[in-house]
Amino acid sequence: MEAKLSPPPGPAAQVPSQDPSKKWWVLAAVGVGTFMSALDGSVVNTLLPVMRGALQTTVAGVEWVVTIYLLVVSGVLLAFGRLGDLRGHKQVYLAGFAGFGISSALCGLSPSVHWLVAFRGVQALSAAMLFANAPAILTLAFPPAQRGRALGLQATMTYLGLATGPLLGGLLAHLFGWQSVFFVNVPVALVGILMGQRFIERDRPKGETPRFDLAGAGLFFGGLFTLLLALNQGHAWGWVAPRTLGLLAFAGLALAAFFAVERRQPHPMLDLSLFERPAFSGAVFSALANYIAIYAILFLVPFYLIQGRHLDPQHAGYVLTAQPLMMMVTAPVAGSLSDRFGSRGLVVGGLTIFTVGSLWLAHAVGGGLNAQLPLSLAVCGLGIGCFTAPNNSRLLGAAPRNRQGIASGVLAAARNIGMVLGVGIAGAVYTTVLARGGADGATQAVVRGLHVAAAVLVVAIATSWLEGKGEPAS
Repeated sequence: MEAKLSPPPGPAAQVPSQDPSKKWWVLAAVGVGTFMSALDGSVVNTLLPVMRGALQTTVAGVEWVVTIYLLVVSGVLLAFGRLGDLRGHKQVYLAGFAGFGISSALCGLSPSVHWLVAFRGVQALSAAMLFANAPAILTLAFPPAQRGRALGLQATMTYLGLATGPLLGGLLAHLFGWQSVFFVNVPVALVGILMGQRFIERDRPKGETPRFDLAGAGLFFGGLFTLLLALNQGHAWGWVAPRTLGLLAFAGLALAAFFAVERRQPHPMLDLSLFERPAFSGAVFSALANYIAIYAILFLVPFYLIQGRHLDPQHAGYVLTAQPLMMMVTAPVAGSLSDRFGSRGLVVGGLTIFTVGSLWLAHAVGGGLNAQLPLSLAVCGLGIGCFTAPNNSRLLGAAPRNRQGIASGVLAAARNIGMVLGVGIAGAVYTTVLARGGADGATQAVVRGLHVAAAVLVVAIATSWLEGKGEPAS
């Protein structure tokens, strides 16, 4: 394999100064972007019915407001991570902030759903610049002994955005209309740009910079975009429909060509030799499994609460909030503990707790035990919070400094791919069990989907334990 992990001769990433008074401001600048993007995603998902009525479109039409964002973000994460390695993470990150603010304003000004979908695609490009470079910026700003703590605090900002998004979005939409949920991003982005420009160290590599791998970026985007589109729409089109099978075939060919090209590139977009490191590959798989389970739960449980138990969306939202609130509290503590004691035990322990919470949740759903639902969701949140920051620290710590951008991109891609797979798998299980009928078919469909999520987590536990053997304790 021609791609090497050692820095290429010539460019070498400039290591930012470890100014104790500045690194926390770097965390604050990155936290603004993390909170803004999480808030935006949760708000938009919540207000889709409102947008549908205001824009006079169909359910299928308004769903593309979310779908296009997810597809575009997933397809370009690795490219923007690699671009950050080559051009400097600060430069790409601030460009993402600027683009996110401008595209958010354009989303708010959209006169029709078609324009809104188009501008959401532009917003997704900007969001990918933020997602793919934020962890790399934190890893370069903080010493290894504080990396877990920093990533845990960043995760807290994500969960804070997810928890407050539906409430804040509903209030803004009620007072000022749905457009306001996009306009509010503009001043937040401006604050983030000013803070980032002031506190994030310039890290552009010195010397001659290798050429960006356009062929690899194009093949990866085309392959992943079509794969995720097929998984996202397969339940609606039919899993054996010609266009679903055609997209899957194209995705397989494009991704196979991508890996063939990357093996021959002297400076590939994705350094495949990273996956030869057990800590890196194990952390990627664990992250993928974690997000499959998270989004399977997020897809299935609202069906049970609203259709099975006939709760209104507001009360269902209160029940679902138990999970992100527990994640928000746990993540920074777990990150700090991983700095002191290492990540392996927390990763395996977090996945185990999440598995127990998922099985308890399935038991509560199957038995109609409504009082246990928020408690079991809180246990799921506890496991996720214990897992996320230590696993992220493990993944980023396994990559060399001149590959932090692509490592961040891989981490973000695992999150987005896991999201689509989680919804796709849960949707397939739900519809299959529901089609068999029965007096309590909907409830059993949710239970079966939760059991599948728990099974995915069990595989991740075994993988994390086995691939963690031989790692240093911290």
